[in-house]
Amino acid sequence: MNPDAAPQPAPLEAGDAFNGERVTDDAELVERARDVLRAEAAAVAALVDRVDDAFVAALHRVSEAAGRVIVTGVGKSGIIARKIAATLTSTGTPATFLHPVEALHGDLGVVSRDDVAILISKSGESEELAGLMEYFGRLGVSKIVMTGRMDSSLARAGDVALDCSVVEEACPLDLAPTTSTTATLAMGDALAVALLLRRGFSREDFARLHPGGALGRKLTLRVRDVMLVRDLPTLKADAPMRQCVMLLAKKRGTVPIVDEQRRVVGVVTAGDLTRLMEREDAWEKVPVGEVMNAEPKTTGPGVMAASAVFEMETHGIMAMPVTNEDGGLVGIVHLHDLMRAGAV
Repeated sequence: MNPDAAPQPAPLEAGDAFNGERVTDDAELVERARDVLRAEAAAVAALVDRVDDAFVAALHRVSEAAGRVIVTGVGKSGIIARKIAATLTSTGTPATFLHPVEALHGDLGVVSRDDVAILISKSGESEELAGLMEYFGRLGVSKIVMTGRMDSSLARAGDVALDCSVVEEACPLDLAPTTSTTATLAMGDALAVALLLRRGFSREDFARLHPGGALGRKLTLRVRDVMLVRDLPTLKADAPMRQCVMLLAKKRGTVPIVDEQRRVVGVVTAGDLTRLMEREDAWEKVPVGEVMNAEPKTTGPGVMAASAVFEMETHGIMAMPVTNEDGGLVGIVHLHDLMRAGAV
């Protein structure tokens, strides 16, 4: 142990006293911030064993409901409820946030007996949610409670209760909702993803619900939107390499080789030409069929552009022929064009 080393701040233990004293030492502030992340990570990890029969029951109630998911909560729980509702909606489960106070003053008209409700409360004793619970019960709406207290009145009144309890908040005063909101949000994400899988929600479904912005562009962009279709650089397998040189120079370094039916049988790249010139003095007379890659990577016009980018990056290629179902050449797509189009 180095006696001259600066003392390290002790980890924040459960129950450590804190009463608003200022902390100005940067090293200690960094360590306290790390304590927050450790506490929240531990709280989320503790949820794993609580994905049990109650979780499955909640999953079935939501997936089998003919109506929407009504998500509600007060304060910070309300903010988490909004996010869970948004995640559900964007992954194929129609959901809406209902403010419990506004609900009791006229907004209950959005609720139908075909809906299922998710009520979020750390204490499980929210008066506003208790009023909603009574109304949901009269209407016959399924009630899922996400709470930090499984012995609370809301947990007992719900049809299903999901345990989102935490040992303590990451806030050193154990007052500000921190760890508890993180745990609840994580449980909501787990439910949304399980519903996504149960419904067989696809990339195409996701793209349909996210048509705008960079994300929508990435999900909806297809190879056909980017590929070149005119004046394609093609040669037959018996053509000499001297004919390929100009095409490689003018057409961005990739030449598809086709048969009489215009089916792709190979590809010659600028790299193939360089390797040929290094080993053959009379390279210009060599038939392209002896130089080409006879098992080229190809793609289809309906393939997602992002998938084409992944294929090119995986195999270290800059362009791919685009073929139809019969292997016929219909275009060529270049990595740079895909990148400029926002495929990634």
